Amino acid sequence: MIPNLTLAIVAGVLIACGVYLITERSLSRILVGVAVMSNGINLLFLVAAGPAGMPAIIGMFPADQMSDPLPQAMVLTAIVITMAVSAFVITMAYRSFQLNGHDEVSDDVEDARIRALAERDDVSASFEEIRFSDTGDDVVSE
Repeated sequence: MIPNLTLAIVAGVLIACGVYLITERSLSRILVGVAVMSNGINLLFLVAAGPAGMPAIIGMFPADQMSDPLPQAMVLTAIVITMAVSAFVITMAYRSFQLNGHDEVSDDVEDARIRALAERDDVSASFEEIRFSDTGDDVVSE
């Protein structure tokens, strides 16, 4: 059985668009990204399942004509997970809008402090670069 190449490409494009939208700062765009990526993943599951067939009832139909129920169960599970994640993101967006008047994710002040400290350490005289090798001989560089 050869999977449909067009549907596989469409699934890849949907997943790529979803990943791009998830990296945005607006929670409403993140919500759309989760939904689009979920649809792409569900489509990918169904593309991998092969063509539709007879119901998977043992003894009623020949085994080679039955459809595989596992991808259908995985899609059903993915739909439930997407619904839960979407509800969580909607709740965060609503609460952010109540507090700030917008749904933009702001920079974390503590992360900015840690980044500034790390940049100062990189240029300090006491900075020692650590390298890891595959052999495990020289873990700390000279």
